[in-house]
Amino acid sequence: MTEPLAMTTPGVQVYIGLGANLADPRRQVEQALLELRTLPESELMAVSSLYQTAPVGPADQPDFINAVARLDTGLEPLMLLAALQQIERRHGRIRNGQRWGPRTLDLDILLVGEQVLRLPNLCVPHPQMHARAFVLGPLAEIAAPWLEIPGRGRLEELLAAVAEDAAAMTRLPAAEPAPHIPTMKAHTWSL
Repeated sequence: MTEPLAMTTPGVQVYIGLGANLADPRRQVEQALLELRTLPESELMAVSSLYQTAPVGPADQPDFINAVARLDTGLEPLMLLAALQQIERRHGRIRNGQRWGPRTLDLDILLVGEQVLRLPNLCVPHPQMHARAFVLGPLAEIAAPWLEIPGRGRLEELLAAVAEDAAAMTRLPAAEPAPHIPTMKAHTWSL
């Protein structure tokens, strides 16, 4: 058993981006969602649909499966990052320095409440999220359209700016319902 991770204010709302394009990517993302439920001092509150999306970067790689999850957590951001990277490693993720390349699993901290962090190994909000339909579309399913992305603007406005890319995404049919993974579709986005 690992040592408990430090706790700050309980219930900070965190959005996590999930993506995979190797080794049965849908299964990788679904399994990672189950593992998010096991994070200490954290509760999985909502999960978007899964989307099939074209890769960013090198085109000679498989499409990605992407989703966004919302956690309420008492973990400090760097402790959460360490826990997410541990999940990635269990899924065979190897960080070789290649940006935007194929991967078994990618877990990105997108937002931590209203915090802005610029640390050597963690930037929040995620530096590219405002321009990526594969993040904004799923995020819009589980967050209010007026959610403010610090320094970038409102979610609904950012999503409108990537409408063409969002239209190219394919929402995957739901797998067998898993009652232990909450979903929330109150704010389904449309183009």
